[in-house]
Amino acid sequence: MTHAPHADRPDDVLAALSSSPTGLTGAEAQERLARHGPNRLPQAVRRSPLRRFLAQFNNILIHVLIGSAAVTAALGHAVDSAVILAVVLGNAVIGFLQEGKAEQAMAAIRNLLAPRAAVLRDGMRQTVASETLVPGDVVLLEAGDKVPADLRLLWASRLQVEEALLTGESVPVEKAVDPVAADVPLGDRSCMAYSGTMVTQGTAGGVVVATGRQTEIGHISRMLSSVETLTTPLVVQMDRFARWLTAFILTVAALILVFGALVLAYPFTDLFMAVVGLSVAAIPEGLPAVLTITLAVGVKAMARRNAIVRRLPAIETIGAVSVICTDKTGTLTRNEMMVASVAVGRDVFSLGGDGYAPSGPLHLGDREADARDHRLLLDLAEVAALCNDAAIRSRSGAWHVEGDPMEGALLAFAGKIGLAPEAGQAGWQRMQVIPFDARHRYMATLDLAPAGDAVLHLKGAPEAVLALCEVERRADGTRQPTDTAYWQQVAHLFAGRGERVLALAARSGTVQAAAGRGTCAERFEGPDLLQGLELIGLVGLIDPPRPEAVAAVAECRAAGISVKMITGDHAVTAAAIGRQVGLAHPDRVLTGADLDRMSEPEIRAAVLETDVFARTSPAHKLQLVKALQAHGLTVAMTGDGVNDAPALKRADAGIAMGQKGSEATREAAQLVLADDNFASIVAAVREGRTVHDNIRKVIAWTLPTSTGQALTIVAALLAGLTLPVTPVQVLWVNLITAVTLGLALAFEPSEPRTMMRPPRPRSEPIITPRLIWHIVLVGSLMLAGVSWMFTQALARGYPVELARTLAVNTLVAMEVFHLFNVRKLHGTSLTWTAIRGTRVIWLTIGLITAAQAALTYLPPLQQVFGTAAVPLADGLQVVGLGVALFVVVEVEKQIRFRLHHLWAGRSQSRRLRAISARRGP
Repeated sequence: MTHAPHADRPDDVLAALSSSPTGLTGAEAQERLARHGPNRLPQAVRRSPLRRFLAQFNNILIHVLIGSAAVTAALGHAVDSAVILAVVLGNAVIGFLQEGKAEQAMAAIRNLLAPRAAVLRDGMRQTVASETLVPGDVVLLEAGDKVPADLRLLWASRLQVEEALLTGESVPVEKAVDPVAADVPLGDRSCMAYSGTMVTQGTAGGVVVATGRQTEIGHISRMLSSVETLTTPLVVQMDRFARWLTAFILTVAALILVFGALVLAYPFTDLFMAVVGLSVAAIPEGLPAVLTITLAVGVKAMARRNAIVRRLPAIETIGAVSVICTDKTGTLTRNEMMVASVAVGRDVFSLGGDGYAPSGPLHLGDREADARDHRLLLDLAEVAALCNDAAIRSRSGAWHVEGDPMEGALLAFAGKIGLAPEAGQAGWQRMQVIPFDARHRYMATLDLAPAGDAVLHLKGAPEAVLALCEVERRADGTRQPTDTAYWQQVAHLFAGRGERVLALAARSGTVQAAAGRGTCAERFEGPDLLQGLELIGLVGLIDPPRPEAVAAVAECRAAGISVKMITGDHAVTAAAIGRQVGLAHPDRVLTGADLDRMSEPEIRAAVLETDVFARTSPAHKLQLVKALQAHGLTVAMTGDGVNDAPALKRADAGIAMGQKGSEATREAAQLVLADDNFASIVAAVREGRTVHDNIRKVIAWTLPTSTGQALTIVAALLAGLTLPVTPVQVLWVNLITAVTLGLALAFEPSEPRTMMRPPRPRSEPIITPRLIWHIVLVGSLMLAGVSWMFTQALARGYPVELARTLAVNTLVAMEVFHLFNVRKLHGTSLTWTAIRGTRVIWLTIGLITAAQAALTYLPPLQQVFGTAAVPLADGLQVVGLGVALFVVVEVEKQIRFRLHHLWAGRSQSRRLRAISARRGP
C-alpha cells in the first residue's frame, strides 16, 4: 500500500494492513490496540483553576494598578486603595470567566468521535467502543452513523457522507469504491470516509487505515494545539505604553526629589510627600480600569448585535480588522440548497425564494412569469416531486428538509411551480425504484398515476440522462429529437454560475394499471425500460448567498476592509458565489493544489491579489492567514467547521458561527456570532471601531488631565512656591474624576462615518505626535488656569486654604469641559448634538458637581482636605476658566482639521497632475 490508501485498490489496502474482508480476529485487534494506542485524540495538559486565575494578574496594566494601590495605601487613603484593588480583582474575575473556556477546544474536537462502532471481528458483526478500533478493522456504516475512524471503503451502496466539518462542502458527497489519484484534495477522495463525518444515506463497509492522532481530524487537532495565538494590538501597545510611562514618571520624580533636596533645600519629609503627590497625579491609575470597563461595555454592545465576545481585547481588535477571511458554506451562504435556474423547451427561467420554502418568484428574462402558462414547468415539477425520497416540513414558521438537501430543494421548486409539497405524490403509488448510484449517476422511479397509467420518472447527471433520452418535449406539446449540443450548452451555462445541474426526464404509458404490481416490477427490471425517455429539462441548484451578506460585503469594502473567501468547495462554485456577494476579484481563483505548487513568497504575493480560494485544507487556511499577517494586516477569520479551528485560533480575530458551528470552532474563536450572519460581522466591526474610538477618547482625556495635575506640582516645586494643591487634594481629584469622567466616555455612541474610514494600521501607536501636542496644549492650559486662579486668590488676600480650594475646583472644572472636547475625535464639538452629550455624561457631571460642592462647603470634608467655602463670584470665574479651555482647544482642533484637509487636497492635486504629465497631452 502507498502512503495514500485512496490511490490503492481495496484488495491492496487489505493486504498492506494484513487484514481481510471479514476483519481481524479478537486477538489481532488486542495486539494492534497495544501497539497503536486507543482511537482517541490526546488530551491537552490543562492548567489548574488557581493557575488560570493567577495568570490574570500577569499584565503590566494590572501591575500599574497594584502599584497605585500601594502608593495610596502608603499615604493612608484606605478607600482609594480598596477601590483600586476591587478593580484589579474584578478584572481578574472577568478574565478568568471569559477565557477559561479556551482550553476546551481540544475536548470539543475529541467529542466529535463516535462512541460506538459496528465492526467485523472473528467473522461476525460486533459493536465495540470506538476507542478500541485499530488499523485493519473492518467497520460497517449505515445512515445516521458517525464515522469512527478514517476508512478506505471496501463496498458501498448509495453511500453519501456529510463532510462539511472537514471540507466546507455544503451538501453530502457521494462515495464509491474505485481508487482516485494520489494527489487529489481531501474533498475529492470519494473512496474514503473520514473520522467525525456523518453518514446521511446508504450503507458501506470500510477498513480502518488511521486512528486517533493519525486521522485527518487528528491532524487538525495537532495543528490547533501548535498554533500560536497572537496577542492583540491593544494589549501590546498598552503594555509598552504603561512600561514607558511608569519609568518616565518615576525618573522625573526621582530627579525632582534630588533637585529639591540638594538645590532648593526643601525639608525632606515635605519634599518626599510632594513627590509622592506628583507621582500619584502623573500616573493615570484609573486608566487601566477605565479601559477594561470600556471593553466590557463593548461586550454588551456587541451582544446586542449577536456577536458574543469570549476575550475582552478581541473587541478592540475586530475594529482594526483590514481583511476578513470567510468560509462560504453557512457564512456567506445559507447552507441550504435551492433551485436557482430551470431550462425547459428553449426557455431559461430563474427562481427566487427563501431556503426550502415552497414559494417564490419565477422570472423569464426580466419579467415575472406564471408557471401555469408553461406546461413543461408543471411536467418538470411532477418529476421533481415524484422521483424524490426527501420531505420538507414547516416548523415554527421555517421550512426544513428531511433527507437529501438537493431533493428537498426539488420539492421546494415543485411548490413554487404550483404543486404543494405533498401534492406531487398525492394519488400516486410508487411501484419500483432504481436508487442513485455513482456508476450510472441517476435515480429512477416507476409510479402508478391516479388515472391508472404507470409513468417512469428519472433524474440525474445531465450527461447520463441525455444519453438515455431519444426525444425532448417542446413547449408546443410536440416531441423532437434531443438536441444534445443545446442541452450541454445550457448545462455548461448553469455550471459556470456555480450551480449543480440535474436533468429530469419521464416516459409515460410504460404499463397499464391493469397489469398489476408484479408486471410493473418485472418490466421495470427489463433492459428496455430506460430506452426512449423524453427529456423535460434541466435544473440548476445552488447554496444561495444570504441577502444580508451581500450588503455586508459592500459595507466592508466601503470601510476599506478586504473580504476573502476560503472554502473547501469547488472552484467554479466558489467563484460564482464570490461574484454574487460582490467580492472585489471573484474571477481569480486559487485552489489548494495551486497553493501546494507555490513557494511562500509567491503565496504572500498572490494572497493580496486573490479573493477566492477553493478546495482548501485546514493547513491551507492557516497558511493564508499567516501570509496576510506577514503583510502587517489585521486578519479576521470566520468559520463553522472543525477545519476552520486552527486558522481561527491564529487569526487576530477568530469569529465562529454560533448556530451551525462546531463546538471546537467556537472554543477556538475570540468572537461567536449568535445568528450565524455575516452581516453581524459588520456590526461587530462598527462596535469594535467605536470601542477603539472610545479608548482613544479616554486616553486623550486622561493623559492631558494627569499631565495638568502633575505640572501644577512640578512648577510650584521648581519655582520654590507654595503648592497650589496638596497631595491629598490630588488624590481627591483622581478619586472623583479619573474613573468617573473617563468611564462616561466608555458609553459614547458611534461617530458619523465610522464605517467610512479605512482600517487603522496595525502598528499605529497609542501615543501619536498629535496626541503629544494635545497633551502639551491641554496640560499647559490647565497649569496656566490653576496657577492664575491660585495666585489671584493669594493676591486678593484670601487664606491659602481658600486659594487651594479655588485651584482644586478650577482643576476639576477644566477636566469636565475638556471632556466635551474629546467626545468628537473626527468632527467638531461645537454642535448642539455634541454639547447636549449623553445621559451618562450629564449624570457623571452631576455627581462630580455634587462631590465638589461637598468638598467645598461641608465642614467634615473641609477639615480633612483643607478646603474653604468659595464665594459665588469666584465660583463663576472657575466655570469661566473651564469654558475658556474648551473654546481654545476646540478652535485649535478646527484649525488643525482645516490644515489637514487643505494639505490632503493639495497632495491629491499634485498626484493627479503627475499622472496627467505621465500620460501626456
